[in-house]
Amino acid sequence: MSERTLAQAITAGLDEALASDPSVMLLGEDVGVTGGVFRISDGLLERHGADRVVDTPVAESGIVGAAFGLAVGGMRPIAEIQFMGFSTPGYDQVVNHVARIRHRSRHRFTAPLVLRIPYGGGFGAAEHHSESWEAIYAHTPGLVVVTPSTPHDGKGLLAASVASNDPVVFLEPIRLYRSVKGQVPDERYEVPLGTAAVRREGRDVSLLTWGAMTKEVRQAAEVLAGQGIDAEVVDVRSLVPLDEETVLGSVAKTGRAVIVHEAPRTAGFGAELAARIGETCLYDLLAPVQRVTGWDTVFPLKRGEHHYLPSVDRIVAAAVDTMADA
Repeated sequence: MSERTLAQAITAGLDEALASDPSVMLLGEDVGVTGGVFRISDGLLERHGADRVVDTPVAESGIVGAAFGLAVGGMRPIAEIQFMGFSTPGYDQVVNHVARIRHRSRHRFTAPLVLRIPYGGGFGAAEHHSESWEAIYAHTPGLVVVTPSTPHDGKGLLAASVASNDPVVFLEPIRLYRSVKGQVPDERYEVPLGTAAVRREGRDVSLLTWGAMTKEVRQAAEVLAGQGIDAEVVDVRSLVPLDEETVLGSVAKTGRAVIVHEAPRTAGFGAELAARIGETCLYDLLAPVQRVTGWDTVFPLKRGEHHYLPSVDRIVAAAVDTMADA
């Protein structure tokens, strides 16, 4: 075991994948010589060579299209898009080709590729660099969508994503890259796709979240504990496929749910969770489902970020509101 940041854990996972499987390659803007805009691939070019770690032109559609062709041809490419706000030029390739090839070819072909996308705000980079559009990818049939919130999950989910025979959108919360540390096994291991994680057991209210907001939600749970409210924290981590047993089981147990994400409120993935809770847990609910989200606006400049991102105070207030009739 080694203590690593999330960034270091993902780097270790990339290194391990390249070393263990000659069909794996990494491609994207600045991933080679520079080591990536966040230095996640630092040192990999030197260790694995320019035919395995490939700097591409600034053309997201070309990056995804090339990865798609490689995947159909028998490789297992890992493509990086520098920021989620830059992923839209490549979305045509994702939605019209990558996600559809298994269906279109009647299972004769698939696209075992990983699309790594750093996402989210809170580090002063404003729009185009701070978007959280996970719902767009979760809405696209044929894609697996996951996001780690711990170093352990960063390495383990990446290993499972590389091994998957279907395309995986691997969302990396920028705000957590170097702000969280944890013990990570040195050997290869997988965190299964399609599984959620209960980060804190509780009996009064379920706090459901993923990615960077997991940190604030866990802090909010500690504040609530000081007020006599026992909150359960569920890190969804796999949006597609969704671990309904864990997520809905938690809500059925507590009878209350607060969903937290930094993406805009309207049509965010939290709305999907709320709908499934309504369909499955209606008679278990003791209060309406609450959502604590970003606002329906363009992501603001640095001075406005703290107004936009869900805060511990907002999360606590929503949880307390669900307890009003307790």
